[in-house]
Amino acid sequence: MDRSIPKIETPTASLFNGWLWKMAWRDSRRSRQRLFLFMSSIVLGIAALVAINSFSDNLAKSIDEQAQELLGADLVLTTNKTPSKKNAEFLQSIAPERSTEVAFPSMVYFPKSGNVRLAQVKAVEGNFPYYGSWDTEPTAAAATFRKASKANQRLALVDDALLLQFGAQPGDSVKVGELTFLVAGRVLKTPGQTAVTSTVAPTVFIPGGLLKETGLIQLGSRAQYRSYYQFKKGTDVDALVEKLEPQLDKAGINSDTVSERKRQTGRAFEDLAKFLNLVAFVALLLGCVGVASSVHLYVKEKLASVAVLRCLGASGRQAFLIYLIQTALMGLLGAIAGTLLGTVLQFALPELFGSFLPVEVSVSLSWQAIAQGIITGVVISILFALLPLLVVRKISPLRTLRSSFDDDVDSRDPLRWLVYGLILLFITGFAYWQTRDWKLALGFTAGLGATFAILTAAGFLMMWLVREFFPVSWSYIWRQSLANLYRPHNQTLTLVTSIGLGTFLIATLYLTQNLLLSRVQFSSSENQPNMVLFDIQNEQKEGVKKLVAQHQLPILQEVPIVTMRLAQINGRTTEAIQQDTTAKIPDWALTREYRVTYRDKLAESEKLVAGKAPFQANGAIHISLEDSYLKRMKLKLGDTLTFNVQGALIPTIVGGTREIDWNRVQTNFLVVFPSGVLEQAPQFHVLMTRVDSTQQSATFQRSLVQQYPNVSAIDLNLILKTLDEILSKISFVIQFMALFSIITGLLVLGSSVVISKYQRIQESVLLRTIGANRRQILLITLIEYLFLGFLAAFSGIGLSLFGTWALAYFVFEMPFSPDLVPLLVVSLTVVLLTVVIGLLNSREVLVRPPLEVLRTEV
Repeated sequence: MDRSIPKIETPTASLFNGWLWKMAWRDSRRSRQRLFLFMSSIVLGIAALVAINSFSDNLAKSIDEQAQELLGADLVLTTNKTPSKKNAEFLQSIAPERSTEVAFPSMVYFPKSGNVRLAQVKAVEGNFPYYGSWDTEPTAAAATFRKASKANQRLALVDDALLLQFGAQPGDSVKVGELTFLVAGRVLKTPGQTAVTSTVAPTVFIPGGLLKETGLIQLGSRAQYRSYYQFKKGTDVDALVEKLEPQLDKAGINSDTVSERKRQTGRAFEDLAKFLNLVAFVALLLGCVGVASSVHLYVKEKLASVAVLRCLGASGRQAFLIYLIQTALMGLLGAIAGTLLGTVLQFALPELFGSFLPVEVSVSLSWQAIAQGIITGVVISILFALLPLLVVRKISPLRTLRSSFDDDVDSRDPLRWLVYGLILLFITGFAYWQTRDWKLALGFTAGLGATFAILTAAGFLMMWLVREFFPVSWSYIWRQSLANLYRPHNQTLTLVTSIGLGTFLIATLYLTQNLLLSRVQFSSSENQPNMVLFDIQNEQKEGVKKLVAQHQLPILQEVPIVTMRLAQINGRTTEAIQQDTTAKIPDWALTREYRVTYRDKLAESEKLVAGKAPFQANGAIHISLEDSYLKRMKLKLGDTLTFNVQGALIPTIVGGTREIDWNRVQTNFLVVFPSGVLEQAPQFHVLMTRVDSTQQSATFQRSLVQQYPNVSAIDLNLILKTLDEILSKISFVIQFMALFSIITGLLVLGSSVVISKYQRIQESVLLRTIGANRRQILLITLIEYLFLGFLAAFSGIGLSLFGTWALAYFVFEMPFSPDLVPLLVVSLTVVLLTVVIGLLNSREVLVRPPLEVLRTEV
């Protein structure tokens, strides 16, 4: 035995043997281009992971640093009913430094342009915000408004989005209820506010002392009463809230502290980061498919070299470690390159997420995210490279004499199952790390496995169909192209899996976005209302109806609404149930304010599930509950519920349950009373109508706000447009991350083609030797990649259609009608890219002389 090849006794020692590292370096000199292509497969996946994790770390740090500015105060107390004298005194006694706010939706009118819009009106008093500041234009507008509030002057601050919509500016006037205010400035941002919230619900700030004069707060009006507090530095606000909790619960007051807001904000964006991390992880797994394919082809080319090493006395384990060192180093380089790219990319993410962020994110290096990216890249590269590398251990020296000898690798290797298990364990563990939920982690792994299995099965099916059934009478070019799909070293499985999975992600995200939009595109139907009028008082009902008729608009629905609270369930008070730790009734159901209506029959959007419609019998009131609400409350037919209606207790019996179609534009209620019970209770009315044009809507709303300023109108067309803009922004962010998967898939395609270039050159040169011209070889290549692109694209589209249908049916419970034209565009784009990259990477085949292969053989 040659003494230059040492005998390594243990696997641990072998990794530190200098000879193995020298051989790994020397052997790589002729193959570094292919190894670098293998490395490129994981770069984008690691880049996406590092970028998202770095951004998440920086966001968490920024939230922690700006937590007080998110809330604007140390403590916020909120109630949705006018505080009684006793509660008002209690709220005032908590701390000397207090500001108040009354927030409610209302129509606002711009006299200069004549435009009307539903806005969030906030009547404020005091020095709020105590932390952070209002970003206004002009800069002094906030201070001017605060002084005006103390003097009850008619000045207002208006959200920038609202002024831009109607072409208004500071110095113009805005009418809120019965009062007209001078616009002192535009509000660009307030503490805790995002660009999205200001777009959906633009705000008009008015002095709190003038609220009563607006005439907008009436019986039944929906308003939230907030108190903002600032305490001395060092005060334990959470401990204070815990001490006050019994009184707050009794008064129906909710609390929000800096620490709680920090948790809520962090949790909201943590969920988004987890989802985007999983998308990035899919891109990384796509790259690993390329790793496995690249190493598989690389090993195929190295079989002769391994056989020579075995003849010289190297063991199978030593040969295996030589190539494991190569792939591990390439994986490390790829992980480092991806980490650098991800670190740079994170600087762009605050711009992408800017509309949704309540804080200014300061970007800095996250060493934790960098370490995670490098470790993940190395581990996953080694795991996926192990599958093809295991073959190296069994290469026989006989291959130096018989190139067709395959007995050494045909036997089954039990270690492959161990590697499969490690891969599944890693994927599941990583998914759990991102979600902290075993069910989600297992579901993600199972779904990913099913997707890979289906795409792999599609590749196998195509190879089998082509091998068994393609017409032998077709032309030579077609026969050769189709034969390439199942020839040795074919790329069918690799490309179908990688490109198909990337297409699946993009198409599913697009279809899901449209699915969500379709849930609110109800106003496009000619028979559906697209304008809702609410807060109509009893004495205004007939007048509003006449106004609707004067504008030749239909009254599609008109319902009375009574507000009440739940007082008892089966004879037990809600307070007693809350104190009972064994009770399974959710707290929100016990403390919320219910808005109910009364009628004796079901609406068109309802279907009877059990019992009867609301009715009265023998003096007993039988109400109808929404079916899922009944289940969440752990109730059954015959149970008794007692409601508190403005101090009057009304006992009822659960007489029936209804299933509601929530997708229809119609007022829907969890609780419905029979007629003859609530007619004399304090109530307001909601009316639904339909306008045919923007001009008709504006004209009607102007008349409405002039005659009935307390009545608010919701233009559903405007809501739909706003929602479409929001979903487009969210979709762009998600698709931006999913694009990593598509690009990675294309890189896998390119690297797989380039790595197998030597085999393709041999085949093509042999074809040219026996008479094939360049045009024929070009057409053979084009047809092969055309088939691969079509199979990958349409497999991905098919999976996305099935997946989105499942989401629509099982999650959203709505019909699924996909728009196929954009999906066709996506498919054709993927096919075109596949063909172009395949041809570009195969161009060398067309220029190599036939003698080259003959010289190589000699």
